[in-house]
Amino acid sequence: MDPIKNQIAAIDPFDPATEPNGEEALHKMLSGSTVYSDTNPLKSVPSLEERRLRKARIAGGLLLGAAAVTAGVLVASNFGPASSMPAPAVTVDKPTPTASATASATPRPSATPSETPTAASTQVPTPTTSAVATAPVVPPVQAPTLKTFTFPDGHLSFTYPAGWTVTTEQGPYLSEEAKAASVGATIFDESGAKVAIINSGMYGDGTAGNVDRTVYDRAVVSGVKATTGERVEFGFFSNQSQYVPYDGPAYEGMPSPRTGPVDGPPYYAMDVRVASMLEPGLTTSGTNQVPLGNGMMNAYVYFDFEKQPTFATPAAAKAWMGTQQYAQLKAMLLSLSYK
Repeated sequence: MDPIKNQIAAIDPFDPATEPNGEEALHKMLSGSTVYSDTNPLKSVPSLEERRLRKARIAGGLLLGAAAVTAGVLVASNFGPASSMPAPAVTVDKPTPTASATASATPRPSATPSETPTAASTQVPTPTTSAVATAPVVPPVQAPTLKTFTFPDGHLSFTYPAGWTVTTEQGPYLSEEAKAASVGATIFDESGAKVAIINSGMYGDGTAGNVDRTVYDRAVVSGVKATTGERVEFGFFSNQSQYVPYDGPAYEGMPSPRTGPVDGPPYYAMDVRVASMLEPGLTTSGTNQVPLGNGMMNAYVYFDFEKQPTFATPAAAKAWMGTQQYAQLKAMLLSLSYK
């Protein structure tokens, strides 16, 4: 019986040996370290793990809310206020969002986004000008101011004002072989008055005497080269013929030095000749025949010799040089070209 008794006594709550000491227990409760246990929590009190998970969910929600607010502000800033004018079409590639929610067991402090006032960008509408199709402006057709005349053999040519006219006739010739090449051209201005004569392919002749020449204008005719190698020039000048006395048998028929009076009024000429025939001062009257490959050429402005002097005074001749007619005649003679 003793073993059985001892076992029963061991579990008897009222066994003096197992009776707790109240003062000792109270002292431990008041002065000892507090220990909590979650081995059997109450249903109404959340556990520590549940509280951690809840804080993590709240932090994730706050982050998502802040991202949404920031995205809204950026969209409003980029698109600006609504406008009645259509905006240019743009293509926007939408990225595919990938949502990943990672719950952290450790709660992270999150800064609460503060709303910063942002000045809304105001877009000034740019006025657009619609393209209006207009017909191209065609400049008026300008009538040619010059025409070109070429002699039948194709060697000699010149230009003249478009309002003028040119007629041709058979020129002087010495043989049938030379007949076709000899052609004379007469030039008339817009009023029908004869103003110039140009001969091509003719034979050479003429006489000369002593003159006192005054040259008012001269220039090189670059398009014509004499077969003698001399330079060809345009000139406007006056010739004062000299008195030619005969001083006895030794000088029969020969002019003497200038000792007597002038022989009549000066006569004016405007033509093309070799340079040696255009020297000023006391010289020979020379000739305006220029030797070319197809024969002789002479080109000159027509002055009415029945009304000599053509100009009453040298001053009048110089004044005529400033007129349009003078410029046109000079340009025509300078345009002579031989090929």
